[in-house]
Amino acid sequence: MYPDMQSRSSALYRRALAVMPGGNSRHTVYFPPYPIYAQRGDGCRIWDADGVERIDCINNYSALIHGHCHPQIVAALREQAGRLLSVSLPTEAEIRLAELLVERMPGIEQIRFANSGTEGVMFAVMAARAYTGRNKIAKVEGAYHGSYDSMEVSLYPTPDAWGPDEAPHGVAPAGVHAGATANTVVLPANNVEAARNILRAHAQDLAGVVLDPMVKNLGYLQLTPEFLQMVRDETRAVGALLIFDEVYSFRLGYHGAQGELGINPDLTAMGKVIGGGMPIGALGGSRELMEQLFDPREGSRMSHTGTFNANPMSMVAGVAAMELYDRAAHDRLAGLGERLRDGLRDVLKITGRPGTVTGAASMVGLFHTELPMGDYRAMLKTIMAEPRIMQQAEAFFQRMLNEGVYLARQGFMVLSTAMCESDVDFIIDKSEKCLRAISAEAA
Repeated sequence: MYPDMQSRSSALYRRALAVMPGGNSRHTVYFPPYPIYAQRGDGCRIWDADGVERIDCINNYSALIHGHCHPQIVAALREQAGRLLSVSLPTEAEIRLAELLVERMPGIEQIRFANSGTEGVMFAVMAARAYTGRNKIAKVEGAYHGSYDSMEVSLYPTPDAWGPDEAPHGVAPAGVHAGATANTVVLPANNVEAARNILRAHAQDLAGVVLDPMVKNLGYLQLTPEFLQMVRDETRAVGALLIFDEVYSFRLGYHGAQGELGINPDLTAMGKVIGGGMPIGALGGSRELMEQLFDPREGSRMSHTGTFNANPMSMVAGVAAMELYDRAAHDRLAGLGERLRDGLRDVLKITGRPGTVTGAASMVGLFHTELPMGDYRAMLKTIMAEPRIMQQAEAFFQRMLNEGVYLARQGFMVLSTAMCESDVDFIIDKSEKCLRAISAEAA
């Protein structure tokens, strides 16, 4: 049972504390009193260092679209590892993965690879500035777009600093250069008129707007069609670029969020799913735009380098993953997501527990409140008004660990094609058991 301070995971954590601050290299994998340490994975299941088996509902925060160690991906990696790990030359696999993504994404005619979603967004922001000759980039308040200075502005602002609802201030978190706020424009999510006014106020120096159509950090908040269309119209009117961050939102539709929503951005940043579980990032757009920005034959406007860009291991894993993730696979996985969301809503009714279920396609969120969580400010005010929300989320998380289900502490889940209906039903059944136990404990 977790926690067990005599467990191997607990011992590994104590060992890690001696050589790494906090015992890890990634804040998202930490949870108190110690994180469980993974030993192996197969399909939708993982085993920890103590041999405990759990269904993995995080899938490395969306990167493992086919779960762990899919035989075709493993075979592609094994073969590639025996031929070439990395090299300062292009490979055919890079072409094939580019072809698959260009065929699939309406707004992409050419693409270049990097090593993470953060890099994909970073190069998109740099590309917008290089193309327009302007400085300012707009983003939605509370939206996460990776660890890049301008994109970390107003990621977690607090009420004492965030400014008016209709005109949010840019707030730089610790470690981000204060100057980043001067060139980052903050938009209130789904407030069409306020956001329009902000964009027009900065129109002369606006290089681009970065949007994630389904904002994971805001409880899988979907940006409304009206909001998205307004931003598309305003960027086009002033000559700024619309950038979609589809690192997560690619899961929304077979043709990504842009295909599902019918809005083509100028640039698209990608990552996670397209690498088959290996490190990857990408940036794509129209042929004309990409050639002007990056084509070395024409004297490209900006430099794009990286020792491991398009490395052969990530490319072959990505090819295998994308070939497996065809329309039938996407539709089946989206159906499992809908089954889980419906089941969790039923469980909340049956148990009488307060809660909200969010998400779309293969992304699912369960949050322990019925209060509004429509944007960052509403979400933070709800959490501040009801401290029990986080306490109940933590209790649910730990109970689910002990029932054989690993999800994010905040309530996020992303599914994999390795799952089947019985796996989803197992998650639903265990959710009901855990919620009933929390109710009994509170009584």
